[in-house]
Amino acid sequence: MTDYRSPIADIGVQLHHGVGLSEILGLDAFADIDLETVDALVAEAGRFFEEVVAPLNRGSDVEGAVLAADGTVTVSPGFMEAYQQTVAAGWTAIGAPVEYGGGGFPSVVSIAIQDLLATACLSFSLCPLLTGGSIDALLAFGSEQQREVYLPKLVTGEWSGTMNLTEPEAGSDVGALTARAEPNDDGSWRVTGQKIFITYGDHEMTDNIVHLVLARTPDSPPGTKGISLFLVPKFLVNDDGSLGERNDVRVVSLEHKMGIHGSPTAVMAYGDDGGATGWLIGEEHAGMRAMFVMMNNARLSVGLEGVSMGERAYQQAKAFAHERRQGRAVGAEPGASSPIVDHADVQRMLLDMASSIAAMRGLCYRTAAASDQAEAGTTEDDRAAGEALTGLLTPLAKAWCTDTGCELTSIGLQIHGGMGYIEETGAAQHYRDARISPIYEGTNGIQAIDLVGRKLSMADGAVVRGHLASIAATADRCEGSDTLAVAVPHLRAALNAVTEATDFLLAADMADRLPGAAPYLEMLAVTTAGSMLAETALGAEQADDPAAEEQAVLARFFAVNRVARAPGNLAAVSGLGPELAAGRTTVLS
Repeated sequence: MTDYRSPIADIGVQLHHGVGLSEILGLDAFADIDLETVDALVAEAGRFFEEVVAPLNRGSDVEGAVLAADGTVTVSPGFMEAYQQTVAAGWTAIGAPVEYGGGGFPSVVSIAIQDLLATACLSFSLCPLLTGGSIDALLAFGSEQQREVYLPKLVTGEWSGTMNLTEPEAGSDVGALTARAEPNDDGSWRVTGQKIFITYGDHEMTDNIVHLVLARTPDSPPGTKGISLFLVPKFLVNDDGSLGERNDVRVVSLEHKMGIHGSPTAVMAYGDDGGATGWLIGEEHAGMRAMFVMMNNARLSVGLEGVSMGERAYQQAKAFAHERRQGRAVGAEPGASSPIVDHADVQRMLLDMASSIAAMRGLCYRTAAASDQAEAGTTEDDRAAGEALTGLLTPLAKAWCTDTGCELTSIGLQIHGGMGYIEETGAAQHYRDARISPIYEGTNGIQAIDLVGRKLSMADGAVVRGHLASIAATADRCEGSDTLAVAVPHLRAALNAVTEATDFLLAADMADRLPGAAPYLEMLAVTTAGSMLAETALGAEQADDPAAEEQAVLARFFAVNRVARAPGNLAAVSGLGPELAAGRTTVLS
């Protein structure tokens, strides 16, 4: 089954009623953009990706990227043509600064476009995703010359970018990397070493590929403090901007993966013939600062992959449930064979998928809106508040949305029954594609550690407490709504539990925080997403939007089905430590 429709209406509801797009567009930085323009942009992006990119999704799973004997990487059939059309239409430049050829739209609009692209074909979308991270890093830390030479081409998508962190012995422990960079007399550096798991490490869709590479310089201190970031292009760039000779960087192999086959995941060798030429980005030994700019934005985009894969799986499962007839539903005529959508358990699974997708989309979009506030807020206090909220929400969006995306694609398989297990159906692809996202850009366990280790302590806990207060205010507003009152007791119970868990963690030392980090992230994310669903439903109701009734159904179902379970994590937050210690000396010894 390949029928797919861009979720334009659902995205519009979120933009208008969930994140307050009109308020964001009221900021000076976006004064030239209005709601009608954004609505038209989203509608056209939905049409474009539905027609040009979505048809490639199934084929890219069957025929993935290939490395030829001469070192050339060939992408899946149709990718080259679709990428050229995407670049020509300007879709890769929506959120980039106008001075470098971008559209200058808010981050929350860029996220909406990413949502549409990743849902159409995840493996195709990963190329512009990593390029966006390269743009962010150069904007924040690149020299004026680096920005002038590389940003215009990266923004248009004529060139693509990669992120090179991981090595065979340095995965999550980035400080263990061994790649080296030696200074040259002309100000450049000679980079040597091997990197693995490099998404779109090589391909023929762009004229050049800009690799951002973490490496150690001579006499650098151990650990992450000794890491620097280097710009290493596939082709050197001449003074007039034209492409010069091929740099000393090549693909050793492409990984054979369980999913996202259309995305070439490369093992990269730097300096096999003497050294790849690179240039320092930012200050020496400050590479992690620059890389984290790239990674933090990528983490939100990866969180959005959970939304996208859930959406794609839901659409297919819903269509199948209407077509597939099996058994007789309660109330059906004797002898009738009912479509499985009439069975209560299938309805439960589909509503779980639909409400969770809406909740995840709300969390990701709200995180993007907070980053817009951080970037373009009217006052310094507004910008600081936006930055703090972005920091708090990013690990929630990345970890919970990708975990839930895996769960939803699995539910989609379940709805298909035995047919979901058959590859020709296409349902299994969504699960296999989604499974990488909880690992990408810092595993979800690392997101939980970041949350309890760094983000809870921001402003001595004032940031998280302010966020919990906003959830309480949402619950208060829901009490005045006939359509949402059912959600209130579940939202309040979850809020009380997560508040108690927060108090425990803020008072605990790090050894007592870490065992319950993952359960805490889940309960905070679910409670946050539930309140955002309710906010969106309230906004639609107050605006007399025809979608208000559907939004209320989603908010109520999510509250009853998922928010109601959040308090169950409280015991794990405070009580797992002793059990882990006991298990380490018995079961795990």
